[in-house]
Amino acid sequence: MKRLRFLVSLTNDTNDYQIEQAVAAQEAARRLDVDVRILAADDDGITQSQQLLKVIQSSTEPHPDAIILEPAGSTALPHVARAAAAAGIGWVIMNREVDYIGELRRSYHVPVFALSANHEEIGRIQGRQFAALAPRGGNALYIHGPNEHSAARQRTAGMMETKPKALQVRMVKGHWSEASAYKAVSAWLRLSTSRDTVIDIIGAQDDSMAIGARKAFQEHMVGDERERWLRVPFTGCDGMPKTGQTWVRQGLLAATVYVPPITSLAIEMLVKTINQGVLAPERTMTEPRSVPELSALGGAQTRGASAT
Repeated sequence: MKRLRFLVSLTNDTNDYQIEQAVAAQEAARRLDVDVRILAADDDGITQSQQLLKVIQSSTEPHPDAIILEPAGSTALPHVARAAAAAGIGWVIMNREVDYIGELRRSYHVPVFALSANHEEIGRIQGRQFAALAPRGGNALYIHGPNEHSAARQRTAGMMETKPKALQVRMVKGHWSEASAYKAVSAWLRLSTSRDTVIDIIGAQDDSMAIGARKAFQEHMVGDERERWLRVPFTGCDGMPKTGQTWVRQGLLAATVYVPPITSLAIEMLVKTINQGVLAPERTMTEPRSVPELSALGGAQTRGASAT
């Protein structure tokens, strides 16, 4: 049987979730005895498109059996997807809503499917964490990802659905990185009204942005004012074991949402489709979970309130 070869294209190689996506792909490759090549796009959609077209159009290197893509830019590269399928290369899109999957599946005899975390549920869990950590409502500072990314919009929608009605949300924009959240929160703190605003909870759409926000308060505040800000609960998403979950154990974050890496599942589904003829569903979603569990989070808050 032919040894399968897959190309995994990730947004970058610095974000903790992207790093775990790469690790999961490599572990799946060893377990399933396939070859995996990983490319990082440095958060640039044009770079990512050029990287993939070079592979697809190569006349000297053998084509991969499939490309597994997490888009770095505002689009999910439909022209690249069609070029890949036309060249006999399978296509898996991760963590992005797209409208071309059905067309490609009808037009080409290669595996094509979408695989995503349930981003609305991620947002709902974070909203429930807000309810446990700030049951009386108040004000939340929320650092969200780029609006052009469907994952960011869906996480926001889910959070707004389950947050306490009495919790008012003030939003600032990040870009899935610690540095972007540090810059955004630093700019927010320079506003004349920000320092006098009572914030009851600080949430971010990924853990690295939550840590970037925390660093902004640490570096721009002093004395009692800094201590007051750092006592506010910080929450994030993604919950990777070495970062988000560790930060929860260390007390840097009050909570996170664990989002399982999905590259391993993508490779498993591709192997079954190619080797066993098992047709993958057009779209598959994985389920997140709260860290710590919501019941424990609420209990901790109740005990803390009773002690004060």
